[in-house]
Amino acid sequence: MAVILKTVVFASIFVSLTFILLPSRILALTGVTSPVMLGWQQYTGMVLGAAGAALGLWCVGAFALIGKGTPAPIDPPRNLVVRGPYRFVRNPMYISGVFVLSGTALYFGSLSVFLFACALLLISHLFVQFKEEPSLRNKFGSDYESYCSQVHRWLPSSGAGLKE
Repeated sequence: MAVILKTVVFASIFVSLTFILLPSRILALTGVTSPVMLGWQQYTGMVLGAAGAALGLWCVGAFALIGKGTPAPIDPPRNLVVRGPYRFVRNPMYISGVFVLSGTALYFGSLSVFLFACALLLISHLFVQFKEEPSLRNKFGSDYESYCSQVHRWLPSSGAGLKE
């Protein structure tokens, strides 16, 4: 129960800052306001954002229930998480965030929020490659190496993924 509570607290803080506060500040600073009418762009943005949010919740749940830890670097999962969305791609949580921000950018027609999403993806890639992956290799050894050989970092390949 403590893991779930810690996960909810961390996820709430991270989501509030990254997906609500920062984008709203970007929109305010660039003068972008809510669209008067909803069109295909807003509906597409809502679908993309909702898909990202659903994927993010699935990831957080996998970390808490399977990994017995949180997405927070100070309390990472104790078990290697290779099920759920992690069976198709190694970094679905970062992908979910980019979907949410891209959906927001599309909804508001904001190039600035889209560039923020791109910057987040670049920073995530560098963090994953130079910090997260070496740490996981050190912690989980050959199990992580085997996982990496079967599942791609960012894009699921056709028919790829772990076989259950």
